[in-house]
Amino acid sequence: MSHPMRHGAQGSKPRGARSVAQEILLRTEAAGQYADRALDAALSREVQLGAQDKALVTTLFYGVIEHRITLDYIIDGLSSIAPSAIERGVRMTLRVALYQLLYLDRIPDHAAINEAVELSPRRSKGFVNALLRSFCRQGKAVAYPDRADEPFAYLSVRYSVPTDTAEVFCRIFGLTRAEALLAAFEEHPPVTVRTNTLKLSREELLSRVPGAVPTKNAPFGVVLPSDAPLHALISEGLCFVQDEASQLAVAALAAEPHMRVLDLCAAPGSKSFGAAMDMANTGEVRSFDLHENKLSLIRRGAATLGITTLTADAGDARAAHPDALGTFDRVICDVPCSGFGVLAKKPDIRYKDIHSAAGLLPVQAAILRAAGELVAPGGILLYSTCTLLPAENEEQIGAFLEEHQEFSLEAWSVGDVAAEGMLTLAPDTHGTDGFFIARLRRQG
Repeated sequence: MSHPMRHGAQGSKPRGARSVAQEILLRTEAAGQYADRALDAALSREVQLGAQDKALVTTLFYGVIEHRITLDYIIDGLSSIAPSAIERGVRMTLRVALYQLLYLDRIPDHAAINEAVELSPRRSKGFVNALLRSFCRQGKAVAYPDRADEPFAYLSVRYSVPTDTAEVFCRIFGLTRAEALLAAFEEHPPVTVRTNTLKLSREELLSRVPGAVPTKNAPFGVVLPSDAPLHALISEGLCFVQDEASQLAVAALAAEPHMRVLDLCAAPGSKSFGAAMDMANTGEVRSFDLHENKLSLIRRGAATLGITTLTADAGDARAAHPDALGTFDRVICDVPCSGFGVLAKKPDIRYKDIHSAAGLLPVQAAILRAAGELVAPGGILLYSTCTLLPAENEEQIGAFLEEHQEFSLEAWSVGDVAAEGMLTLAPDTHGTDGFFIARLRRQG
């Protein structure tokens, strides 16, 4: 089975990368940290590692997190001792080695096994060696649960999601579509950016980056090749990272020059930036976020892009400021959500309790109500999430419209994507993040 290697990591490595990956995984698991932050912080301390080693560490780190349930299923099935008796460090060594054996076709089997044995304590070397060699002797075959008899267990092990998540996906989408979605989340899409049209056209950006291609539907999006000089492009303010789904949401907002736009949950700022560009850096963009420490991201991003019409302030989106009622032409309401649309980019989300999304529903509803109060007559309210769960999407909009007769869904289209007011984008159907967009017009 082949697997795309993240960030172009190569199979060969100087000694140390696998050990470093294992140490970071153990620390992250013990501390319950966000994976991306934990990895970035750890790699910044590993000054002895070169770029190729860090790329391999990144591949192993995210790969083991993404496939943890599958890897543990294999370990438990092959173990000669009770699974509960396997030490934490030894289990992590086995996960790292099995991930290489099963998903990375550039690393020789003997190299993965030998290093795993070397990294194991003396008392466990024989156990680790025997388990890994047994897996290879069996042709690296995985005896998944039966799809027909145990569909939730099958999806859980095959796609490394908790059985509760598999069950909820099946209830919402049916088994066939649920599997298609989970399979799509195993793909690792290339980086997508939005062109900074205040500085250059999309065609000019494409001409600067060999191998870059335009997004299918977003009018200013560019899909970058893995070797693109992303840091340099961002530092020059030529573009910023934004998935095509999020770009489509900004396009559906239909911001025009000289408007007043409000972004209620703005960090890290991509929708605010896109709106400012659609307005040709005229009018006013007010960006708010609950967390003061995130505002510097927005301000720095705007300065780098040359946006002068944007201000960023801290504020609770659940409470509409009385002085601002009915004063904004466009309001962006990208609410905090469960994230069950971005499993491909944030693999640690797959282990969240999917039922915990219910705790977000009152917050989302409160933000949506407050956002509605701020829209001017005739203005547009844009509601979006990066989740596929209807309770956070269609059901929120349905409840809001029942309470607010002055709003109605309004059809929108961008490229080949068209919606009768609201639409859920998905990786298996649109090739984007899982993302929900609803456009509502306030009666004028």
